[in-house]
Amino acid sequence: MTGPTPERATSRPGPASRPAARRGRGYALRLTRGTGAPGRAPKGEKERAAVLHHRRTGSPDAEPLPEQCATARREQPPATFPHRPPRALPRTPPVRGPVGRLLALALLLAAGLLAAAHQIRPAPYGDHLTSGPPAPTARARGGVVEAYDGRTLRWRYARPGRRPLSVLPTRGQAITVWDDGLVTDTDGRSVRWHRALPAATDWLRARGGAGVLRPLGRGILAVVTPSRIAAYRTADGDLRWVLPARAGCAFHPERAVRHGHALLVAQPCVQGAWTAQLVAVDDLGGIAPHRTPLDNEPPRAGRPEHPRTEKALAPPR
Repeated sequence: MTGPTPERATSRPGPASRPAARRGRGYALRLTRGTGAPGRAPKGEKERAAVLHHRRTGSPDAEPLPEQCATARREQPPATFPHRPPRALPRTPPVRGPVGRLLALALLLAAGLLAAAHQIRPAPYGDHLTSGPPAPTARARGGVVEAYDGRTLRWRYARPGRRPLSVLPTRGQAITVWDDGLVTDTDGRSVRWHRALPAATDWLRARGGAGVLRPLGRGILAVVTPSRIAAYRTADGDLRWVLPARAGCAFHPERAVRHGHALLVAQPCVQGAWTAQLVAVDDLGGIAPHRTPLDNEPPRAGRPEHPRTEKALAPPR
């Protein structure tokens, strides 16, 4: 009687034989991947075989080779950081409390004081105008210029401490010469311009303003004083030309007369022919042969006021 047949023992490699098997497989892999003799492989092949051998035989706790670390670093994706929106600036809290209220009150008071100072500032040249619509006639009454439309008073114009000597109504405006040598133009809504007459205050206060304001036509006004005749454009008060009296002579405004478009002004002299004692002027200046006067029209856009400036200068003597 035969006993039970013993089971065939299977030969399994023990733990001590596993590294040897792994080393055999690594050596075989080196032989298959290398070129030439095993001991004479190129340098690059040796490094590659060493890496593969380490991967086959190395333990999990073994340190990686430098080439393996560099390869891992290259294959590692770049680090990403979470996107954070920019933080808003902190809001300045409104000024509250007693300090804020005092600051607001101070600003309101400053604005009120500035407005009051703007309202009570003195008018230029001491003008006091009671405005109204334009009027066809005007005259001086005491120290006030009054404009009338028929019998209806339209406006009043005064300069405290000054007295109007002569008033010339023209196209709804009133041109006035005052005892301090100031010439003004008023249309009832505003005083349009002021012009001062040099060295004429004493003479005006002594002789008055008879014949001083002389219209020349085409919007030009002549102001005649003993020392000179000055022409102004009535639209804006622009000085157009000046004709001084001859040496030893003086103009007499009260003896000026109109002849057609010309104004004849007496110029008595101590010595000289009678022809030198009479001057003729018009809106372009003194009337003389071969004169080259300037244009008196207001400047327009694209057109210079003096297109030929060489004409404005007298030739050398």
